[in-house]
Amino acid sequence: MSPVALSAFDLYSVGIGPSSSHTVGPMRAARRFASTLDGLAVGRVRAELFGSLGATGHGHGSAKAVVLGLLGEDPATVDTDTADERVAAVRDAGRLRLPGGADIAFDPDADVVLHRRRSLPEHPNGMRFHAWDPSGAVISERTYFSVGGGFVAGDTGVVADTTVLPHPFATGGELLALCRDLSLPVSDVMLANERAWRPDADTRAGLLHLWSVMQACVERGCTRSFDGVLPGGLRVPRRAPALYRDLKASAEGVDPLKVLDWVNLYALAVNEENASGGRVVTAPTNGAAGIIPAVLHYYTRFVPGATDDGVARFLLTAAAVGMLIKGNASISGAEVGCQGEVGSACAMAAAGLCEVLGGTPAQVENAAEIGLEHNLGLTCDPVGGLVQIPCIERNAIASVKAITAARLALNGDGNHKVTLDKAIRTMRDTGRDMSVKYKETARGGLAVTVIEC
Repeated sequence: MSPVALSAFDLYSVGIGPSSSHTVGPMRAARRFASTLDGLAVGRVRAELFGSLGATGHGHGSAKAVVLGLLGEDPATVDTDTADERVAAVRDAGRLRLPGGADIAFDPDADVVLHRRRSLPEHPNGMRFHAWDPSGAVISERTYFSVGGGFVAGDTGVVADTTVLPHPFATGGELLALCRDLSLPVSDVMLANERAWRPDADTRAGLLHLWSVMQACVERGCTRSFDGVLPGGLRVPRRAPALYRDLKASAEGVDPLKVLDWVNLYALAVNEENASGGRVVTAPTNGAAGIIPAVLHYYTRFVPGATDDGVARFLLTAAAVGMLIKGNASISGAEVGCQGEVGSACAMAAAGLCEVLGGTPAQVENAAEIGLEHNLGLTCDPVGGLVQIPCIERNAIASVKAITAARLALNGDGNHKVTLDKAIRTMRDTGRDMSVKYKETARGGLAVTVIEC
């Protein structure tokens, strides 16, 4: 395939939980649709969600996201503390004010329709929006698709960025060849490409801002004044606050595996915040948002000599792997199962950690391959359609896997039988063969074995 111009900031974005494809994507699509109505006389608006969005939209907050998007909210800036109140106000008043100023009658329960058994042929995450004028004449119709990681495509697909990159690559093999020919690590190849959009200082500042959002998310998840339970019918208890208190109170150096408890904590904290509709960094999706922050916290806390420059290099290297997976397979659980979400994040984190620990490009590629290979076939089967079971623990386990993958790669010389490109191709083919009931529809696996109470 031809290289597509993707920035690291296409893989990472600040958003709202619990799902990049089912919350962030619908909010962006609804906001985009609302913008088409500026200056028009609007009498009524209706949104329909299909496929995986319709099947698990209630548990993923998709209807809430649509209402917020129609109000003009953006996932990166919406106030997560008042989002539920704003949607409740629309429901109570039976009215919604569009960004263009039109004040219309609107019932979220009737005007946001979730089709549990209907899909659009182009993609499992389809949305259709309609608007009528006060006389009942159609004034706007749009179809959008949430294609993973918060990306939104229209009828003609995602609009490709035509930016010309100095070092384009579409495969892991091409990336390794660039690193070899230029005598550069993966992060420097990425940084050179990022210069096509902005100066190095701006790239570094943007990456460190993402890191600060990740840190704030972990802090919130660890220091809640009450443990409580996560929203939804499962009543899953928050575990991060109690685990944080226990780890802080316990003596250092007694348990040689205590570092893993901290890694688990960081992932749990992020994903419990995500499940609560909090502010997270999509990395590359919300369902897998805890893995990169957890491994980055491991690097900054437990690796001697860790620096902010190392954090930036970590994120650039991880983004390179995410681009390869997105371009050659998918990061959408609705397309390929959780191997595309947690598997991708595990591979990205393993690659990032391997580089900042001194790995060569060949070792970095090996680390990413190990991380992805050992998540192949992972299904997306959220119980009750909520991003809680098995999603939260799955992030913790994959974070430890990523650290192990990096260490395994560093103990080798970079030569290995299965390339990252082959692992990505296998993930893509496995996803195509996977039954739809295991792809974020809550119709198979744990979603039907565990009864929601």
